[in-house]
Amino acid sequence: MEKIERLLSIIMILLKKDVVSTTEFTQLFNVSKRTILRDMETLSLSNIPIYSVNGIHGGYAIMDEYKVDKRLLTSSDLENILTALGGLEQILLTEEIEVTIKKIEAMVSPLSPKGSIHLSFYDWEGRSDILQTLKRCQEAILARRILSFDYIDKNGAKTNRRVEPYQLHFSETSWYLRGFCLHRMRYRTFKLSRMDDLHVEDKSFIPREDLVEQEQEARYQPELVAVKALISPAVKDRFIERYGRKSIEPYGSELFLATIHVPQNSIGFQFLASFGTNLEIVEPQSYVEQFRDYLLAMVAKYTPEGKM
Repeated sequence: MEKIERLLSIIMILLKKDVVSTTEFTQLFNVSKRTILRDMETLSLSNIPIYSVNGIHGGYAIMDEYKVDKRLLTSSDLENILTALGGLEQILLTEEIEVTIKKIEAMVSPLSPKGSIHLSFYDWEGRSDILQTLKRCQEAILARRILSFDYIDKNGAKTNRRVEPYQLHFSETSWYLRGFCLHRMRYRTFKLSRMDDLHVEDKSFIPREDLVEQEQEARYQPELVAVKALISPAVKDRFIERYGRKSIEPYGSELFLATIHVPQNSIGFQFLASFGTNLEIVEPQSYVEQFRDYLLAMVAKYTPEGKM
């Protein structure tokens, strides 16, 4: 952590807590007591009204008048941030996220109610592998270093890529890297789980001037098709969560009619197939036929004639 970040963190913590010991600061920031002492001297020279408190429960504190005038976030704001991070850490748990959560926990009043919201995610084993790739990509972005890796597309074809990394993007359950591919000489989006043999090169790069204009080019948006499907009550909640209540309407006494937009490719077919017999596509006919062909090809894998 950079010194300026540590100084700002110290101020934020002191704004919420009465007294913080030197030991607490050293453990939180993983630095020596001497470093914390120098930090306090720096803050005092910057006219931040910090004073020391002697005794067993001593440490450092900041004048109450300063807390009242300078606090930017309320306890409710901090609790909301902590709730969000508490859920997101299941997706992108890094050392930086852990430190951030600890800092905010230190700022939240111990009298504040906690646990009103709990977020849970699948604890997939593969997340630890993706985390290592995520860290390397993040390091390369911050240091402006070129990334090289083997990339396996959805058809299994492997190509070697060298990329100027610009942004990490999380969508639904997957991480993606957006950058300028030196192989294709175009902006591209790469799925982290399809990367192999990833290396951060020593060679650095200067961000391209057309990055803002070309950002949209790196975002792959599949063609969406309006589909009508009959669904059973058993999956009604899943459609409400994804498409909202306006997407469904009663159809007869036992079914609902859902109007949704899905990709016209295997991704859309896989999504619809996940509902099993609780869904029947009725429009458009062209999509019905394509979806049927997809399902027949799947069934063929499990019939004697379809086995290789």
